[in-house]
Amino acid sequence: MRIALFITCLGDAMFPDVGRATTRLLRRLGHEVVFDPAQVCCGQMHVNTGYQREALPMVQRFADVFADADAVVAPSGSCVGSVRHQHALVADRFGSRALQQQTRRAAEHTYELSELLVDVLGVTDVGAHFPHRVTYHPTCHSLRMLRVGDKPLQLLGAVDGLDLVELPGADQCCGFGGTFALKNVDTSTAMLSDKMTAVTSTGAEYCTAGDSSCLMHIGGGLSRTRAGTRTIHLAEILASTVEQPWTPGGHR
Repeated sequence: MRIALFITCLGDAMFPDVGRATTRLLRRLGHEVVFDPAQVCCGQMHVNTGYQREALPMVQRFADVFADADAVVAPSGSCVGSVRHQHALVADRFGSRALQQQTRRAAEHTYELSELLVDVLGVTDVGAHFPHRVTYHPTCHSLRMLRVGDKPLQLLGAVDGLDLVELPGADQCCGFGGTFALKNVDTSTAMLSDKMTAVTSTGAEYCTAGDSSCLMHIGGGLSRTRAGTRTIHLAEILASTVEQPWTPGGHR
């Protein structure tokens, strides 16, 4: 399958390893991965903060860039949620009839990584090897908006050597929420504290998730408190093999 990679703003600017891991994983499974540098922000931040009309050019760009893709994958439940649910809203209010049709087609072909692997490609064992104790945080958008369910857990459960431990209160938000963490600092920090307590109680070496944004928030807190637990994106775990172990930040 020819799969277009939507890397997202945060991935491009701060977590490029996640895009590299996604590419390596899909190519190992025998698929062609293409990246169009003309892609830009999905516009989620604008819509979430009330600037829906300002998001229109980004919605149009996404529809144009990925118009011919068999499938679009993003290692971000948050951004896929925007494409699936917000793009049509913006197009219906401010866009042309052609854009309205484009956004609906794009929504049907855009997937979060675990969705693509399990539902589209029909695979749960990707041949990964990651001999570490890991706990999984289901991010809000993937859990509530995309409803990916236990797909990430199926993938993690099939990873050779991985010791998967349940995260207490897993369905509770980590407190990031994009601009929420900036506008409601005290509440966000309190929620983060609860999440860190849950993560450290598992004794896990790594906390993983499908969104770099949440991992950035959780990882920042764990680092500041010297908790000893690191964060790692699901794609990075799945990209790791016996022959080519994935070392965060050290695989160039």
